[in-house]
Amino acid sequence: MSRGRVAPGRQVESDVVDVGEFRFESGETIPNLQVAYEAYGEFTGDNAVVVCHALTGSQHVASLGSGSSVSGQARAWWSDIVGPGKAIDTNEYYVICANVPGSCYGTSGPASEGPDGDPWGTDFPPVTVSDWTRAQRLLLDHLGIGRLHAVIGGSVGGMNALDWAVQFPDDVDRLVVVAAAARLDPQCLGLDAVARRAITTDPNWNGGDYYGEDCPDPVEGLGLARQIGHLMYLSKDSMDRKFGRRSAGRGGRGDTYPADPAAAFFPYREVESYLDYQAEKFAERFDANSYLYLTRAMDDFDLSEGYESDAAALAAFEGEALLVSFTGDWHFTTEQSESLAEAFRTGDAPVAHHVVESDHGHDAFLVEPEKVGPPLGDFVADGVAGRAVTDTATDGGEPESDKDFAPVHSSLFSR
Repeated sequence: MSRGRVAPGRQVESDVVDVGEFRFESGETIPNLQVAYEAYGEFTGDNAVVVCHALTGSQHVASLGSGSSVSGQARAWWSDIVGPGKAIDTNEYYVICANVPGSCYGTSGPASEGPDGDPWGTDFPPVTVSDWTRAQRLLLDHLGIGRLHAVIGGSVGGMNALDWAVQFPDDVDRLVVVAAAARLDPQCLGLDAVARRAITTDPNWNGGDYYGEDCPDPVEGLGLARQIGHLMYLSKDSMDRKFGRRSAGRGGRGDTYPADPAAAFFPYREVESYLDYQAEKFAERFDANSYLYLTRAMDDFDLSEGYESDAAALAAFEGEALLVSFTGDWHFTTEQSESLAEAFRTGDAPVAHHVVESDHGHDAFLVEPEKVGPPLGDFVADGVAGRAVTDTATDGGEPESDKDFAPVHSSLFSR
C-alpha cells in the first residue's frame, strides 16, 4: 500500500486489493478480481464516503499527496470537490474511490493479465453496473467498512450510486446522484453503438487482440469513439461559445484522420481541431476494449430491471437522496432526474432534486464546481435540510440562482 502525507493525521492510500473469485452477473467467473482504489482521510467508523467515477475516470478523484497519478491520468478528476476543506471534506470524511471492473486503471479488465499470463482481451467476462457495485462492496469488506455515510456518483457513476440503493439499501445513509438517470434514452444508446463500431471496424482492433509490442493499438477507432462522446458532453451553447465557426487553418492536421483532397480549399475549424486533440490524448491513456465494455455496462443499466417500476426498485432504501441535474445537459436531462425524484418520493424517502442553471451541457458536473460543491457538501453534512440544497417539489421547478456562491478554482477533468 502506498501512503502519502497530506496533512497532520491525514493520509492518502493507493492500493490494489485481491477480493478473490468473482462471479459476474453474466454467470462467468474469474479466479481473482483485482480492485484498485484510492482513499483519503481517516476512517472513524461512521464517516466513510464512496465516490463512483464516470465512464473513463479512475480511482484518482482527489489531488492529494505529492504528484500522484494513475496510468497517465495525472490530473484528479474531481479535485475541486474532494479534498481538505472542500465540499467532500477529507478532514471530516474517509473518501474511497475504486476503479470499476472492466476498466484499465488497475482493476481487472480486458487489458489486465489473465490466467495464461496474457491480457484477457475480449475473453474477459461482460461487466454490468451491478458487477461494479458488488466489487465495491467486496473492497469495503476487505477494508473493514460496513455502513456508509454516503455514496456519490456522477454520470454513469450516478447509475452506480443508484445501484447501491437497490443492492445494498441498508448500507447507505445518504445518496447523491449527479447528472445521471435511471437508464439511457434511445438517442444516447445509438450514439454509444456508433462509438463502439468505430472501434471494432478499426483493422488494428483485431477482434480485441491487439496487445503486445508488435501489435498496433486501434487508436483511430478509439479516437473517433471519444470524439462522439465529447459531442454528447457539450451543449449547443457551450460549443458555440467555445468554437463558433472559427477556422484553425486549412487541410486538417496529422495523419490519424487524413483529409480528402478538397479539404485544402475549406477551413479546418477549431471544433475539428479540438476533437482531434481530445482523440489523440485519450488514445494515449485508455484501452479500446475497456471502452467497449464500459459503454455496454452503461447502456445495459435499467434501474427498474426485475422490478415493476423505478419506485419499486428503490422502495427498500430508507436513507436520504440528492439528485443534481443541469439545464443544458441533454445527455442526462433534468426531466430524467425529476422522474427519479418522483420514484424516491413514491417510497417516502427524503429526497431533493437540485437543478443547476448551466449551459455547459453534461460537462457541467465537472467544470462548474462552484455550482455543484455547495449543495453537495451541505447535503452530505446535513441531508435534504442542507442550506444550499433546493428541491423542485418546493421551488416550483425553478433552478436556484448560484450567484451567491463564491467560485472556486476549476480545472480540466476526465469523464
